[in-house]
Amino acid sequence: MIETDYIPRGVCSRLIHVELSDDGKTVENVAFTGGCNGNLKAISKLVAGMPVEQVVKILAGNTCGPRPTSCADQLTRALTEAAAKATA
Repeated sequence: MIETDYIPRGVCSRLIHVELSDDGKTVENVAFTGGCNGNLKAISKLVAGMPVEQVVKILAGNTCGPRPTSCADQLTRALTEAAAKATA
């Protein structure tokens, strides 16, 4: 399992903990610290078991209010960073 902690920027959540499969291609678990608790728990449940590429394709570029990013967008950055560890 590949695990990483990502510090998001420009959003309310303070930390995103990501766990991927050994090959870095599937989301096993996601946990947010801070942010909109109910929504972020729901996102975590929805992406569990999904391919990283699919999650990134769906959520990348999502914004929150006037912000140019969102917790979902920051999640895609965390997933991309974690997946890169599998190929390193």
